[in-house]
Amino acid sequence: MSAAAELIEDAGEAAASEEFFRSRPFLAAEGVTHTLRIASDEAELLAPLIVRDIPSATERDAISPYGYPGFSSGGHGQLPGSESADALDPAAVDFSPTGLVSIFLRHALGSAPLDGASSRNIVQIADPELPLKSRGSDRNQVNKNRRAGYEVRLAPGPETSSDDRAGFFAAYEETMRRTNAGERYFFSKAYFDRLLKSDRSWLALAHAPGGEVAAASIVVRSDGFLHYYLSGSSDEHLRDSPMKNVVTTLVEFASEQGLPLNLGGGISRGDRLEEFKRGFANREEAWSTSEIVCNADAYARLSPPDAPSDFFPAYRASGQS
Repeated sequence: MSAAAELIEDAGEAAASEEFFRSRPFLAAEGVTHTLRIASDEAELLAPLIVRDIPSATERDAISPYGYPGFSSGGHGQLPGSESADALDPAAVDFSPTGLVSIFLRHALGSAPLDGASSRNIVQIADPELPLKSRGSDRNQVNKNRRAGYEVRLAPGPETSSDDRAGFFAAYEETMRRTNAGERYFFSKAYFDRLLKSDRSWLALAHAPGGEVAAASIVVRSDGFLHYYLSGSSDEHLRDSPMKNVVTTLVEFASEQGLPLNLGGGISRGDRLEEFKRGFANREEAWSTSEIVCNADAYARLSPPDAPSDFFPAYRASGQS
């Protein structure tokens, strides 16, 4: 082995940085418990992890927090996978000191620092360095809403009021119920309160003519991108598509910041959600994950023979990853 891994029980402190997806407010909101450290002579990789007990077993596994947390370099060498450093082969890393059965790692956008990463999704990007794109039908709806009295306000996360956050929360929850989202996506009010403590977060609020929140989105800055993170539209105003006004404002904000805006992808390739985002995007980018088996014997013992081959870890196929 040319590199060794260790698990540090520090609530992600060693991996924390100013980048939103490794910031203290985000790590606290996600309940991060540990840092994964991979060290070699050439580099040091640090990633936040949530370590979990495996149901009906004595072993544990780990998963990255939501979003695009990735790795930081820890100030030691270049991050593998960058232009100046080759990606690290996970097979060359001794993961046994972690005591884990498996690790599901979410990478930041861009080249993954670990070889063999899985392409998980294609996300839509509005890049200010390219000609901006919008559909005529979307522009017409945005202008119609403006004439009707819809207004979008963008507030830094730490400066949002309890009314701002309540308006976002109501629109977000209505959206999750409307789309039959999984339990994982029904975040608490406390979760959003923690997120918006980050100075790399903003809340975009589309107010209807009556002043109520019609649509809203949290946008965050991390690893060279602005990310359209979590969003929602109220049932009452859904017909007016006020989210188009929110996204238009965020594309303009990204241009002012000189950063590409990651609009994310759909639930599945080519679905209505992706098609909506494609109307504002001018390029695409792959997002990847790494599925690491730390203890092959335990993984094989815990995994049922009929587990789906495309689910990781296989032993959690009947529950939640």
